[in-house]
Amino acid sequence: MKFNATARSVQGSSASRRLRRAGRVPAIVYGAGSQPLNIELDHNEIYHALRKEEFHSSILDMQVEGGKGEQVLLRSVQWHAYKPQVLHVDFQRVDASKVLHTKVPLHFINAEVSPAVKLSAAIITHVMTELEIACLPSDLPQFLEVDLSKLLGGASIHLSDIKLPKGVTYLSHGGDANPVLASALLKGGAQEDGGEAAEGDATPAA
Repeated sequence: MKFNATARSVQGSSASRRLRRAGRVPAIVYGAGSQPLNIELDHNEIYHALRKEEFHSSILDMQVEGGKGEQVLLRSVQWHAYKPQVLHVDFQRVDASKVLHTKVPLHFINAEVSPAVKLSAAIITHVMTELEIACLPSDLPQFLEVDLSKLLGGASIHLSDIKLPKGVTYLSHGGDANPVLASALLKGGAQEDGGEAAEGDATPAA
Protein backbone atom coordinates (compact mmCIF):
# COMPACT_ATOMS: atom_id res chain seq x y z
CA MET A 1 0.00 0.00 0.00
CA LYS A 2 1.11 3.54 -0.73
CA PHE A 3 0.66 6.69 1.28
CA ASN A 4 1.92 10.24 0.89
CA ALA A 5 4.04 12.22 3.33
CA THR A 6 5.74 15.60 3.53
CA ALA A 7 8.97 16.25 5.43
CA ARG A 8 8.58 18.74 8.28
CA SER A 9 11.30 20.85 9.82
CA VAL A 10 9.34 22.46 12.66
CA GLN A 11 8.91 20.31 15.77
CA GLY A 12 7.44 20.67 19.24
CA SER A 13 4.00 20.49 20.79
CA SER A 14 2.85 23.91 19.55
CA ALA A 15 3.90 23.09 15.99
CA SER A 16 2.05 19.77 16.23
CA ARG A 17 -1.11 21.53 17.40
CA ARG A 18 -0.92 23.89 14.44
CA LEU A 19 -0.56 20.94 12.07
CA ARG A 20 -3.60 19.21 13.54
CA ARG A 21 -5.71 22.35 13.26
CA ALA A 22 -4.73 22.46 9.58
CA GLY A 23 -5.88 18.89 9.01
CA ARG A 24 -2.39 17.42 9.14
CA VAL A 25 -0.88 14.70 11.36
CA PRO A 26 2.68 14.78 12.73
CA ALA A 27 4.58 11.52 12.30
CA ILE A 28 8.08 10.07 12.49
CA VAL A 29 10.05 7.45 10.57
CA TYR A 30 12.98 5.72 12.27
CA GLY A 31 15.24 2.68 12.00
CA ALA A 32 17.44 0.93 9.42
CA GLY A 33 20.51 2.79 10.63
CA SER A 34 19.30 6.16 9.38
CA GLN A 35 18.44 9.35 11.20
CA PRO A 36 14.79 9.72 12.23
CA LEU A 37 12.72 11.63 9.70
CA ASN A 38 9.94 13.92 10.88
CA ILE A 39 7.03 13.98 8.47
CA GLU A 40 3.44 15.16 8.26
CA LEU A 41 0.45 13.37 6.77
CA ASP A 42 -2.96 14.36 5.47
CA HIS A 43 -5.40 13.47 8.24
CA ASN A 44 -8.20 12.20 6.01
CA GLU A 45 -5.86 10.02 3.98
CA ILE A 46 -4.17 8.41 6.97
CA TYR A 47 -7.46 8.07 8.89
CA HIS A 48 -9.03 6.01 6.09
CA ALA A 49 -5.81 4.04 5.54
CA LEU A 50 -5.75 3.05 9.23
CA ARG A 51 -9.22 1.54 8.88
CA LYS A 52 -7.81 -1.05 6.44
CA GLU A 53 -6.37 -4.18 7.99
CA GLU A 54 -3.58 -4.47 5.42
CA PHE A 55 -2.22 -1.05 6.40
CA HIS A 56 -1.37 -2.50 9.80
CA SER A 57 0.25 -5.71 8.58
CA SER A 58 1.93 -4.92 5.26
CA ILE A 59 5.12 -3.33 4.03
CA LEU A 60 4.06 0.20 3.09
CA ASP A 61 5.40 2.37 0.29
CA MET A 62 5.85 5.86 1.74
CA GLN A 63 6.07 8.54 -0.94
CA VAL A 64 7.81 11.59 0.49
CA GLU A 65 7.15 14.82 -1.40
CA GLY A 66 10.31 15.94 -3.15
CA GLY A 67 12.19 12.73 -2.33
CA LYS A 68 12.35 9.04 -3.12
CA GLY A 69 9.96 6.46 -1.76
CA GLU A 70 10.78 4.36 1.27
CA GLN A 71 9.47 1.04 2.53
CA VAL A 72 8.16 1.28 6.08
CA LEU A 73 6.10 -0.63 8.61
CA LEU A 74 3.43 0.93 10.82
CA ARG A 75 4.52 0.71 14.44
CA SER A 76 2.15 2.79 16.57
CA VAL A 77 -0.75 5.21 16.34
CA GLN A 78 -1.85 7.77 18.91
CA TRP A 79 -5.57 8.56 18.84
CA HIS A 80 -7.54 11.33 20.48
CA ALA A 81 -9.18 10.16 23.72
CA TYR A 82 -12.75 10.59 22.50
CA LYS A 83 -12.72 12.04 18.96
CA PRO A 84 -12.02 10.10 15.75
CA GLN A 85 -8.75 11.99 15.30
CA VAL A 86 -5.27 10.66 14.65
CA LEU A 87 -2.73 12.57 16.75
CA HIS A 88 0.59 10.95 15.85
CA VAL A 89 1.96 8.01 13.87
CA ASP A 90 5.24 6.09 14.12
CA PHE A 91 6.73 4.17 11.19
CA GLN A 92 9.81 1.96 11.04
CA ARG A 93 12.03 1.75 7.97
CA VAL A 94 12.31 -1.71 6.48
CA ASP A 95 15.67 -3.26 5.64
CA ALA A 96 15.11 -6.01 3.07
CA SER A 97 18.05 -8.00 4.43
CA LYS A 98 17.04 -7.96 8.11
CA VAL A 99 14.43 -10.03 9.93
CA LEU A 100 11.57 -7.98 11.32
CA HIS A 101 9.26 -8.69 14.24
CA THR A 102 5.61 -7.75 13.87
CA LYS A 103 2.05 -8.93 14.46
CA VAL A 104 -0.25 -10.28 11.77
CA PRO A 105 -4.02 -10.87 12.07
CA LEU A 106 -5.64 -14.30 12.07
CA HIS A 107 -8.48 -14.98 9.63
CA PHE A 108 -10.79 -17.77 10.81
CA ILE A 109 -12.59 -19.60 7.99
CA ASN A 110 -15.14 -22.42 7.57
CA ALA A 111 -16.52 -22.28 11.13
CA GLU A 112 -20.08 -22.65 9.81
CA VAL A 113 -19.31 -26.02 8.15
CA SER A 114 -17.36 -27.52 11.04
CA PRO A 115 -18.72 -30.54 12.97
CA ALA A 116 -18.52 -28.39 16.08
CA VAL A 117 -21.20 -26.06 14.73
CA LYS A 118 -23.22 -28.38 12.47
CA LEU A 119 -23.36 -31.41 14.76
CA SER A 120 -22.74 -30.09 18.26
CA ALA A 121 -24.14 -26.54 18.07
CA ALA A 122 -20.94 -25.42 19.77
CA ILE A 123 -19.90 -21.80 20.18
CA ILE A 124 -16.56 -21.07 18.53
CA THR A 125 -14.38 -18.59 20.37
CA HIS A 126 -11.34 -16.88 18.89
CA VAL A 127 -8.80 -17.16 21.68
CA MET A 128 -6.16 -15.26 19.69
CA THR A 129 -6.81 -12.69 16.97
CA GLU A 130 -3.20 -12.08 15.92
CA LEU A 131 0.22 -13.70 16.10
CA GLU A 132 3.59 -12.10 16.65
CA ILE A 133 6.00 -13.42 14.05
CA ALA A 134 9.52 -13.00 12.72
CA CYS A 135 10.40 -13.04 9.02
CA LEU A 136 12.19 -11.19 6.27
CA PRO A 137 10.17 -8.33 4.75
CA SER A 138 9.71 -10.27 1.52
CA ASP A 139 8.07 -13.14 3.44
CA LEU A 140 5.65 -11.03 5.48
CA PRO A 141 2.06 -12.32 5.10
CA GLN A 142 -0.85 -9.89 5.35
CA PHE A 143 -2.73 -12.43 7.48
CA LEU A 144 -2.72 -16.08 8.52
CA GLU A 145 -5.68 -18.36 7.79
CA VAL A 146 -7.05 -20.72 10.43
CA ASP A 147 -9.28 -23.39 8.87
CA LEU A 148 -11.97 -24.51 11.30
CA SER A 149 -13.72 -26.94 8.94
CA LYS A 150 -12.58 -30.05 10.89
CA LEU A 151 -13.03 -28.64 14.39
CA LEU A 152 -15.04 -30.94 16.68
CA GLY A 153 -17.27 -29.89 19.53
CA GLY A 154 -15.28 -29.45 22.73
CA ALA A 155 -11.98 -29.38 20.83
CA SER A 156 -9.46 -26.64 20.09
CA ILE A 157 -7.26 -25.51 17.23
CA HIS A 158 -3.64 -24.99 18.23
CA LEU A 159 -0.84 -23.22 16.40
CA SER A 160 0.60 -26.62 15.44
CA ASP A 161 -2.63 -27.34 13.53
CA ILE A 162 -1.94 -24.62 10.96
CA LYS A 163 0.97 -24.30 8.57
CA LEU A 164 2.94 -21.09 8.77
CA PRO A 165 4.19 -19.70 5.43
CA LYS A 166 7.77 -20.38 4.40
CA GLY A 167 10.23 -18.15 6.24
CA VAL A 168 7.76 -17.23 9.00
CA THR A 169 8.31 -18.22 12.65
CA TYR A 170 6.12 -17.63 15.70
CA LEU A 171 7.55 -15.57 18.58
CA SER A 172 6.40 -16.97 21.90
CA HIS A 173 8.57 -14.77 24.18
CA GLY A 174 9.08 -17.63 26.60
CA GLY A 175 5.39 -18.46 26.81
CA ASP A 176 3.36 -21.25 25.24
CA ALA A 177 5.07 -22.40 22.05
CA ASN A 178 1.82 -24.00 20.85
CA PRO A 179 -1.01 -21.67 21.92
CA VAL A 180 -4.71 -22.29 21.42
CA LEU A 181 -6.05 -20.19 18.55
CA ALA A 182 -9.74 -21.13 18.71
CA SER A 183 -12.01 -23.39 20.76
CA ALA A 184 -15.43 -24.95 20.24
CA LEU A 185 -17.31 -24.60 23.51
CA LEU A 186 -20.20 -26.98 24.06
CA LYS A 187 -23.33 -25.92 25.87
CA GLY A 188 -22.69 -26.07 29.58
CA GLY A 189 -19.04 -25.15 29.11
CA ALA A 190 -17.74 -28.63 28.25
CA GLN A 191 -14.23 -28.57 26.85
CA GLU A 192 -11.61 -31.15 25.99
CA ASP A 193 -8.84 -31.74 28.53
CA GLY A 194 -5.94 -29.32 28.15
CA GLY A 195 -7.82 -27.14 25.68
CA GLU A 196 -9.39 -24.49 27.87
CA ALA A 197 -9.97 -21.22 26.12
CA ALA A 198 -7.83 -18.36 27.33
CA GLU A 199 -9.68 -15.77 29.35
CA GLY A 200 -10.10 -12.16 28.38
CA ASP A 201 -9.60 -11.96 24.62
CA ALA A 202 -11.89 -14.80 23.52
CA THR A 203 -14.75 -13.50 21.43
CA PRO A 204 -17.59 -15.40 19.76
CA ALA A 205 -17.23 -15.91 16.03
CA ALA A 206 -19.64 -13.98 13.90
